[in-house]
Amino acid sequence: MAAEIDFSIKALTDTARRHIRVFQIHQFLDRFAMGLTVAVVALALTDRGMDLFQISLLFGVYSLTTMTMELPFGGLADNIGRKPVFLIAVVASLVSLALFLSSNDFGILALSFAFIGFGRALRSGTLDAWFVETFRAAAPNVDVQPALAKAQWANAMGLAVGAILGGLLPDAFGLISLKYGLSIYDVSYAASFVVMVGVLIYTMFAIAEEPRPLNASTLKQGFANVPSVIAEAGLLALKHPTLSMLLAALALFLMATNPVEVIWPTYAKPMLDENYANTAIGALTAGYFFSIAFGASLSAHVSRLFKRRHAVTLAALFACLAAVQVALAMQGDIVGFVGVFLVYSVILGASETPASSILHSCVEDRQRSTMLSLRSLIQQLGAALGLVLAGALAEIYSTPIAWIAGALFLFIAMALSLVLAKRLVAGAE
Repeated sequence: MAAEIDFSIKALTDTARRHIRVFQIHQFLDRFAMGLTVAVVALALTDRGMDLFQISLLFGVYSLTTMTMELPFGGLADNIGRKPVFLIAVVASLVSLALFLSSNDFGILALSFAFIGFGRALRSGTLDAWFVETFRAAAPNVDVQPALAKAQWANAMGLAVGAILGGLLPDAFGLISLKYGLSIYDVSYAASFVVMVGVLIYTMFAIAEEPRPLNASTLKQGFANVPSVIAEAGLLALKHPTLSMLLAALALFLMATNPVEVIWPTYAKPMLDENYANTAIGALTAGYFFSIAFGASLSAHVSRLFKRRHAVTLAALFACLAAVQVALAMQGDIVGFVGVFLVYSVILGASETPASSILHSCVEDRQRSTMLSLRSLIQQLGAALGLVLAGALAEIYSTPIAWIAGALFLFIAMALSLVLAKRLVAGAE
């Protein structure tokens, strides 16, 4: 493998810099549309008459759909092109939002969540692969990790700004919605629909990809090739020790951190005054996304501290996350909890791109989307298992005990990353 040149935005060609800007704007808009509903989804479902069990079932529909379709559509993107598959994903998101706005019926809402999962599966590994491949063509042998960090920053900022606005819109325009017989939260979903239409238009005109034939026979062949593409990618992961260890470490990472990301509102809310608890939780949700964005912006600097040895960087970040997760579990007042939680979120943001850099360095272009989808699938499985284990421990003991136990997975992930670092050094010699 050729040695990579250290990243410098000023030294990049105009084409490479424009490519980064185009993708940053795209990521911001796409996640901004999603963020508009993130802060209010549970409230909107409750307002539609759903109880907690029904809400959990709806999220189960989402997860099941995503995991079922994750790999097949990653493989399809490798065959027929990233842009067409992403455009279908945006259409799926629009259908989901339209269904949500149209009904209070559980069955229709379940169909809406299925389309959310379908869109998530279509998104996974599509334009991310396009970004890396096009960047490498415009900036040969330049370290892609800082460029990925810039995209990750825009991604998190879109979610953060969307979450803030999504929480404010119901208060600002909810009474108008009620006059028309709508839920006060429908205004956030309607805003998301409008922004998603903007994402569709932006993708069509700003994202440039060499067109591939999209006639009926090509599509049929694309689907027909999916099983072999998936099998090949799976075998690659199994036969490639670097990929196997990386994917295992990422699964452990999600097993530890996903329960914190999901459960923290229920842990923090009792620390707050009931009069402003929900508002504070919404603000902290935005702070969580802003902190991830800040962490992503620091990622390249952290990587340089470890001489761009991405596996070593990952191991250090996993160790820090484990320590901070234990500290978070020990907080008993809201001030301490907020401070530690924001630090935790910053480290989460910094940990994304080192893993991505390792994966991209091990995969050929023709399998990139599929491997990104495989990564997403394995991470989701790890996250789901972590939630089940944490939920059981929290029920038997307490949430802090569940989080502390989860930190053990991060220490195992750290150990795997250190082994991975040794393999990468040996492979480079």
